[in-house]
Amino acid sequence: MMHMTFYWGKKMTLLVDSWETDSWTSYGLTLLALFLFSAFYQYLEDRRIRFKLLSSSKSPPSSIATPLLSSSARNPARFASALLFGINSAIGYLLMLAIMSYNGGVFVAVVLGLAIGYLFFRTADAESIAVENPCACA
Repeated sequence: MMHMTFYWGKKMTLLVDSWETDSWTSYGLTLLALFLFSAFYQYLEDRRIRFKLLSSSKSPPSSIATPLLSSSARNPARFASALLFGINSAIGYLLMLAIMSYNGGVFVAVVLGLAIGYLFFRTADAESIAVENPCACA
């Protein structure tokens, strides 16, 4: 049975049928894994933004803006940046799906992991990183 409201308990299924918890040990290890995965998400987001800033600062400015016709799509730095974006997006969606299990412990573990990851990895040079798109999904 899938819960449609938040519940607290050790019995849950996370993401796939084979990832079931039925003891406090397996539940605690699952919450620890989600916490670490959430912190890793923040680390990758920081690396992706820094890599994007480094790769964009080294590219020469072009006088004609033709994004579809330019050869910058074959640039290895852009490919690496796109790969990091894809990995980070996949992790973000998996975390969102984990929260949609509606288990209160999963919710708390993911939110705490994101907050601690942000504290350790993303606040050091926050004033020097400018985000060009305020949308959270970009």
